Amino acid sequence: MSIDASRLQISLDQGERWRRTLNITVPAEIVQAERQTAIRKLSSRVNIPGFRAGKVPASVVEKRFGPAVEQEVLDRVIGEAYRGALQQNELRPISEGQVGEVDYEPDTDLAFAISFDVAPSVELSRLTGFQVRRPVIEVGGGQVDEVIERLSEQHGTWEPREEGTPEEGDMVSVRILRLAEDADGDPRSYEFTLGKGEAIPDVEAAIRTLEVGGEGEFTVSFPDDFPTEERRGETDELRIFLDGRKALQRPDLDDDFAAQVGEFESMESLRARIREDLEKEAEEESRAAMRGDLLEQILAANPFEIPDTMVDQYIRSAVGGNDEIPAEELAKLREEVRPQAERAVKRFLVVDEIARTRELTATEDEVDERVEAIAERTGATPNEVYARLQKSGALERLEREITEKKVFEFLEGESTIVDAA
Repeated sequence: MSIDASRLQISLDQGERWRRTLNITVPAEIVQAERQTAIRKLSSRVNIPGFRAGKVPASVVEKRFGPAVEQEVLDRVIGEAYRGALQQNELRPISEGQVGEVDYEPDTDLAFAISFDVAPSVELSRLTGFQVRRPVIEVGGGQVDEVIERLSEQHGTWEPREEGTPEEGDMVSVRILRLAEDADGDPRSYEFTLGKGEAIPDVEAAIRTLEVGGEGEFTVSFPDDFPTEERRGETDELRIFLDGRKALQRPDLDDDFAAQVGEFESMESLRARIREDLEKEAEEESRAAMRGDLLEQILAANPFEIPDTMVDQYIRSAVGGNDEIPAEELAKLREEVRPQAERAVKRFLVVDEIARTRELTATEDEVDERVEAIAERTGATPNEVYARLQKSGALERLEREITEKKVFEFLEGESTIVDAA
């Protein structure tokens, strides 16, 4: 069916945060005509004893199936009237319509209200004249040393130690039995490195008192920052068996080590590359902080509201894109992260609006240029890179990255950037 929207009575209420409500009245004759059509179709399909197939009188069908037909007709008429009203008012919802009170009696007009969210209109009256701080992040020799320390750990070898008690940085193999619950059961096996925070402090302290092959009973307390809140401050009685201990043998930090890490001729060239990479990371971190400050100032100068639907969609995507989050859990998440979610959505909308109005959206040529650069760097063909990006969904992110870069370059040119330590 298709309802002529000009025959409907329609009014539009504008609520907060881009909430809209359509109040629609459908004339009784439209509802009745649709009801009679539904009865005729059903009578041609239904089989009722005593009547030939397809020849059941409409009065019998109505008597037998009247309530079910009534509900089906109302659902269909409401849906068609809603679509017609949207088209007539040039509305594009971004959420499912929620039907409110339905007022209907047989042979009377059908009146109902349906609410939904529409995309916000973003008006940016001021985009220039801001003063923005750009943090100056220094890269020191200590940071280079930390990276080399991690590399030496990654390229080290674990050697068994049969004597002595474990020390910080040793890898231990242990079995742990909870005496209160599993005294007659089998202990659970674990392997971890001491000092990495993989076990609670009291357990690590207990292990450090044992020799390889030894065991002991200990009372341990769960710290106040333990992930499981209900266990914080509790104590437990454990029997711990130390089955093995390994110490990390690190390589000498010489030119051979540099060659092992990568194609570096010397430790000096390795340190230079590490410093260069750290400086690039610092530059990116500084730029991200500066751009975040700039966007916050733009949002403060151009306030606007966003619909709850957009906040909920952002929260769902942030927790893995799950559309089936229970209502109670979604309400809790909304309460906890709403300010962050709102800022993130508003920033996205601002960038999109600037890109649209200033014609800064990524072009096909710019995307092709970036794809060719990736192909040259990876040794693949541009077609292979394009297909891979498209299949993984990364092509859209690449276009977004190019667009954002152009938008921020435009915004930075319209403001004063101040270096700040």
